[in-house]
Amino acid sequence: MRFSPNFLDEIRARLPVSQVVGRKVALKKAGREYKGLSPFKTEKSPSFFVNDQKGFYHCFASGEHGDVFTFLMKTEGLEFPEAVERLAAEAGLQMPKPTERNVEQEDQRDRLYRLLEASAVFFEESLRSGSGTEARRYLEKRGLASETIRSFRLGFAPSSRSALTAHLKAKGFSTDDMAASGMLIAGDDIPEPYDRFRNRVMFPILDLKGRVIAFGGRALDKDAPAKYLNSPETPLFHKGHLLFNASRARAPAHDKGRVVVVEGYMDVLALAEAGFVETVAPLGTALTEDQLKLLWRFAPEPILCFDGDTAGRKAADRAIEIALPWLKPGQSVAFAFLPEGVDPDDLIRQQGASAVSDVLAKTRPLVDVLWERELRSGTFTTPEQRAALDTRLLGLAMTIQDASVRSHYQRELRDRLYQLGRERAPRRGPGEPYGRGPGSNHGSYARPMMAPDWKGRERKRLAGPNERRFAKKTPFPEMVNASPELSSHFQSISPREALILKTLVNHPWLIDDHSEAIASIDFVSTALSALRDEILAIHARQNCLDTATLRSQLSKSGVAKVVDLIARTITHASDRFAEPEASAADVEAAWDHILALHKRQDALGRTLKLAEEEWYRDCTEEAETRLLDIKRQIAREASMDQIDDEIDRPGNGAPIVTRAD
Repeated sequence: MRFSPNFLDEIRARLPVSQVVGRKVALKKAGREYKGLSPFKTEKSPSFFVNDQKGFYHCFASGEHGDVFTFLMKTEGLEFPEAVERLAAEAGLQMPKPTERNVEQEDQRDRLYRLLEASAVFFEESLRSGSGTEARRYLEKRGLASETIRSFRLGFAPSSRSALTAHLKAKGFSTDDMAASGMLIAGDDIPEPYDRFRNRVMFPILDLKGRVIAFGGRALDKDAPAKYLNSPETPLFHKGHLLFNASRARAPAHDKGRVVVVEGYMDVLALAEAGFVETVAPLGTALTEDQLKLLWRFAPEPILCFDGDTAGRKAADRAIEIALPWLKPGQSVAFAFLPEGVDPDDLIRQQGASAVSDVLAKTRPLVDVLWERELRSGTFTTPEQRAALDTRLLGLAMTIQDASVRSHYQRELRDRLYQLGRERAPRRGPGEPYGRGPGSNHGSYARPMMAPDWKGRERKRLAGPNERRFAKKTPFPEMVNASPELSSHFQSISPREALILKTLVNHPWLIDDHSEAIASIDFVSTALSALRDEILAIHARQNCLDTATLRSQLSKSGVAKVVDLIARTITHASDRFAEPEASAADVEAAWDHILALHKRQDALGRTLKLAEEEWYRDCTEEAETRLLDIKRQIAREASMDQIDDEIDRPGNGAPIVTRAD
């Protein structure tokens, strides 16, 4: 459902951010704002700020930023419509009515919700009746407490083809609605429709709002064709999109930062009864992409708990294929394997909850389980076999959509392949060719054990007249006589980074529109990073921040000397936008440009590091060519900067002007 901006603004106007956040975070007044410990990251000193006037929160520890809707979505795993509905109720606002064309559809959904709730009550009553004796005996045999049975609303479907149908008809529900809900099997080729679930222990399946939308049934007849039977796909139920116990597990999972995934309904009940209330299970299928995305709303690294037998390993293998494309920084899955032949229910009954805690404490990262899976697929004693393994593993890594995670997986798998080659490559005995004997300095085919001094070799290759001409100059020549403490700061500060901070100090109004971009800048200098963080913290506490106020606040902090340092930065004439007297139009026009240049320099540095690691790892001609190309590109840009410096150098002994672009 789409919401009008006016409706959302009305909710924001009625609910201060501090009121919504204060239910999760202990806030203290700090000037015009509130501060507290981050709900997104463990910390000892408050870095989480709430500004009611501006209508947002900001966490300097994690970079999280948003409004009341974002906060509920981040901390409780709600979808946006759910967050709107909850906050609208709190604000005393009625939700917008659906359009006319959706009224009929909404009416049907409402009827199905009421029908399924009536069915759940019928099954609960049947379990307590005389006909439910066998079902109660089964649940007692499985060791479930009566409180667990009541909490999960377990029930019993009588061994009758029409018991539920008759009950629902008496409640006024039509045969069409019974069939649409999945509770009745009907069709043109079926003369008399009949109940779908018969002589089964019933497990209600709830949506994220706690409404009954489907059922799972466990057969009590030993010769039943299906041990477990789930509701079919309906307008309310799509089994690949939801998880059993998701509505109950969501809040505990957020509080614990952990969600556990097991294979069956009874496993969920046993673990929940033992205190692991953050446990869920797929609905009779292998884990799907949509279910995995739902799990990531609960916790950043769901634990997939499988049996230690062959079937459990195959389930883990399928989960790997589902998860790989969607991995992101800080978002993955972990695996926990039970002892072979034991499921969670058995483990708890035999050894207690502590045994499950031990299993969950020994989780394995996805990359380990992926590596072990591929090693189980064959032997890799020859270069050709290892090359095939290399192709297969790197092909899997290429399915990862996030470039950063994909790069890390490629490096990790390359390193493991290299170690595999060293461990398994055959050694030659005395009298064999040099380099392969026991006393050789060389290992497997993968690469020499003694890494060559490639850095020195490449420096020589790149060295030339241009490099000697444009030798590195002191970035701040005017600071030659500075104090030792200030000089130590200067040695690690680049002119461009100093220019960025100088611009912020002289024009703090930039932070209003660029706070997130500023917070994400990766400074090489730790001194400038500390100064940036202090500026943002002051801005978060001070609504209207001007240069004089900012400088006054900074002078009282531990970064005062760094402020003096950047104030002495001499810039090129085209960089005068950083000076206090520059116009707002000039500053705004130049700001995006200087940030883009900095990001490009940072990206080149990261690319260079990756190329160096690739060359060191692979020693291939392609890797060497790539490394040289990147180095030449960096050298060209440095040369252009030096040329500009010499052109801009004043005569007659005037000070050197260092350009910061």
